[in-house]
Amino acid sequence: MNGEGATPGPPTDPAAILRSRSYAGLLVVAAILGVPISAAAYGFLALVDKLQSWLYTSLPQGLGFGGTPWWWPLPLLTLAGLLVGLIIRHLPGTGGHSPADGFKAGGVAPPAELPGIALAALATLSLGAVLGPEAPLIALGGGLAAWAVGVGGRPRPPRATAVVGAAGSFAAISTLFGSPLLGAFLLMEASGLGGPALGVVLVPGLVAAGVGSLVFVGLDSWTGLGAFSLALPDLPQVGPPTLAGFAWALVIGLVAAIVGTAIRRLALALRPQVERRLLLATPLVGLAVGLLAVLYAQVSGHAISDVLFSGQNQLGPLVGQSATYSVGALTLLVAAKGLAYGASLAAFRGGPVFPAMFLGAAGGIALSHLPGLSMVPGIAMGIGAMSVVLLRLPMTSVLLATLLLASDGLAVMPLVIVAVAVAYVASARLSSPSEDAGPPGRPEHHHEGPIRPKGDQHLHRTRAAAGPGVQPSRVPRGDHRGAGAPPGE
Repeated sequence: MNGEGATPGPPTDPAAILRSRSYAGLLVVAAILGVPISAAAYGFLALVDKLQSWLYTSLPQGLGFGGTPWWWPLPLLTLAGLLVGLIIRHLPGTGGHSPADGFKAGGVAPPAELPGIALAALATLSLGAVLGPEAPLIALGGGLAAWAVGVGGRPRPPRATAVVGAAGSFAAISTLFGSPLLGAFLLMEASGLGGPALGVVLVPGLVAAGVGSLVFVGLDSWTGLGAFSLALPDLPQVGPPTLAGFAWALVIGLVAAIVGTAIRRLALALRPQVERRLLLATPLVGLAVGLLAVLYAQVSGHAISDVLFSGQNQLGPLVGQSATYSVGALTLLVAAKGLAYGASLAAFRGGPVFPAMFLGAAGGIALSHLPGLSMVPGIAMGIGAMSVVLLRLPMTSVLLATLLLASDGLAVMPLVIVAVAVAYVASARLSSPSEDAGPPGRPEHHHEGPIRPKGDQHLHRTRAAAGPGVQPSRVPRGDHRGAGAPPGE
């Protein structure tokens, strides 16, 4: 990894990188870093879970209410907005990248930005805003790994730092989606990695993710805090796809494109207004999210947690207790959580994956009350279609919907593929180029992955996926330290 003994012109063949001694050392480093980073990720998720339980259950009971009052989310989400606004304004890195831009991966967060990312995510997730933990974990895992290899002041090659940072991100979300392979696929597709050099980055990440999975399992057994991963077990068996199922795939894809695009537009339209008056508007957005949850709970009779939080912990109970939800309650749930999700994307800091999945599942359950569509295919197609609209990652969206349904996933995969393809194309037609590129003049909040050639130049960004900042530096023509350069060079 230190580049000693390097020749002036490093080989560009990825196979030569895999045979190099520096790459073997990189794998050892990835395995070692996988342990503390996975433990830190587990601790972060456990802290969020404990805070959510204490703030929404133990605290009101301790204050003598005998239960959680209907108005309880209002002050907590207002406080969440104030805290996140202060963090964005006063701490380096703006608390991470804005989730309204979609799922971003790649790049390494500087150490100075890690506290802001962690605190903004902690306030967002524990106090009830509608975002998930995956984006902060990816940024924190990558930043901690890069910081660890740089301890001691010895300069490290940028490409080696980038690869180690990617491995740290893999380790941080190793079991969050129920499978370390799914988390790895999410990072690969979001970073745009591909070609022969893909394995150069992928293998250290898989090593770190594998070690991280073992750490998660061990800590779950040791602490008894539970496994912080998403899975939908004990679903009824489904038969092979039917013609009616394919017809419903077209419908669900189109409906998801319309609903998901509306959520994106709400977030992108609201974000500039929030950023102009950050310390006033962010608490107001939090208050609005709380009001939506209260309205849903009062009208439907179901829990406020259906609307609040990411949906990661609520998806299993929603599916398991689907018989207790009427079509009207499910429709109100999709409307309330969709609005709360769009508002949270604009103002808070977190990941967009889990709320999209929850919305898709709720919509699929609602549509399964209609003829020709059973519940499990409806859930699968809803998750895949809504995920691709909000994330713009078609392969990951197919895997999210199929792998999380265990044995049923393979049976419904053809339907999911059709629904995802329809939603992906339809949402692209509904979206304007400005929505995909981001607002004019706004700095990009994500960075190129560790390997992304552009002609004969290679753009290396050292700013994090967590926020705007350092301008990219370009390697002059003639310097071939590109896709095939050894990590240690």
